[in-house]
Amino acid sequence: MIRVLVVDDQAIVRDGLVTVLSLVPDLEVVGEAADGAEALAAVAEHAPDVVLMDLRMPVVDGPTATARITEQHPGVAVLVLTTFADDESITTALRAGARGYLTKDAGRVEIATAIRAVASGQSTFDAAIGARLVAQLTAPAPAAPTGLRDRFPELTPREADVLERIADGRTNPEIAAELFLTVPTVKSYVNQLFQKLGVRTRAEAVALVLR
Repeated sequence: MIRVLVVDDQAIVRDGLVTVLSLVPDLEVVGEAADGAEALAAVAEHAPDVVLMDLRMPVVDGPTATARITEQHPGVAVLVLTTFADDESITTALRAGARGYLTKDAGRVEIATAIRAVASGQSTFDAAIGARLVAQLTAPAPAAPTGLRDRFPELTPREADVLERIADGRTNPEIAAELFLTVPTVKSYVNQLFQKLGVRTRAEAVALVLR
């Protein structure tokens, strides 16, 4: 029997999922949560095998809850079930540790199959999400900013990528999404390039680039 925790901020969606999953013989819904904070507490209390996780919720959002669950309870698999299928939502969820990603137009059979897959250690995505991931992985990499590397040879190519985006006014989350990095990794690159360039703020870095 696979133990499932259902997490969604809409009560009617939670009720529907609980009802649907209760009809599947090898699945047992052991709890519900209305936001990420409740999900964290429920995982500790009920020890589910799989968390069926919405993304956009109050208090603690889905990606944050996913990251904490996968860090604190590595044996628990998170399967995202959301209305959002944009690239940023997908990559944010996967970086947080989600093992699968479905949209809410998935039917009972598809959801049950995905739950079984992630519970067994596999990754699973619906057809549309899979196509988007393939497109991302096969897209040609953007050319590195050769001009910045020539001007600042002390920077690595990735640091030059980050500097170029700082100069364009991108925030750390935006840079992370564009370069398929985590936000902490971007922060690390920013700190490294600031140290190499002898600047303390983004404004000083931009001014240096614009000279």
